[in-house]
Amino acid sequence: MTLRQVLQLSSLFHSAVSIHVRRNIGLSAIVFNKTKELDPVQKLFLDKIREYNTKSKQAGGPVDAGPDFQKDMNESLARLQRAYGEGDLTKFPEFKFE
Repeated sequence: MTLRQVLQLSSLFHSAVSIHVRRNIGLSAIVFNKTKELDPVQKLFLDKIREYNTKSKQAGGPVDAGPDFQKDMNESLARLQRAYGEGDLTKFPEFKFE
């Protein structure tokens, strides 16, 4: 009985370690890839992400969102406030434990 439990724990430990190692190898490949020249598709993707980031900082919110988006957003916030009460729904709630 004890041997079976040890083997089960060994199997669980092996799978957890292998997942962790695979994840770290994947992340380290990305880090080491930064020193090399990027693939043209990766470079285009990163350029678009950076461009969107600068546009969103300038706009102070979503980029190229028309009045329909703002109308839908306000309606959704009003519906949520009716369902869950008052408060600012755009901010993360603050919890106080005593």
